[in-house]
Amino acid sequence: MSKQPINTNEKPGIFDKPENVKRLLRIFYLCVILLLIVDIFYHKHTYFAWEGYFGFYSVYGFVACVILVIVSKYILRPMVMRKEDHYDD
Repeated sequence: MSKQPINTNEKPGIFDKPENVKRLLRIFYLCVILLLIVDIFYHKHTYFAWEGYFGFYSVYGFVACVILVIVSKYILRPMVMRKEDHYDD
């Protein structure tokens, strides 16, 4: 396998500068805070009582995402993982 030469004339990307990453994170956190504030004033037509609690869907989505990552790491990954030397001749 030949090594590709590193292009030193390449322009830095937008996220290569730490201040741009910090700016993006601040915008993200501001959006999260604004959505939680809107959740206080937004009238929900719920089927179950707990759906009307403040921040229910935020917590529900976070917990579902964490469970998805844990299930994929400890259950699905071992099912589809190959041995380290699978492609060796």
